[in-house]
Amino acid sequence: MAHPKSRVSKQRKHKRRTHKKAAVPTVATCATTGEKHLMHRAYYDADGNMYYRGKVLIPAEEEVE
Repeated sequence: MAHPKSRVSKQRKHKRRTHKKAAVPTVATCATTGEKHLMHRAYYDADGNMYYRGKVLIPAEEEVE
């Protein structure tokens, strides 16, 4: 079986892995509704309408009484 010639210390391993971290997602504010959302993603407002780039993609269903 293959095995390493020498052991990598915990300190050396942790030094190498310090640069691997998740980036903070970019949050945008819609000029039309003022909602905060992720960039380049469609989102729903409080009324249930789906928006993308400031335009309504899917209007909310109206409740029938």
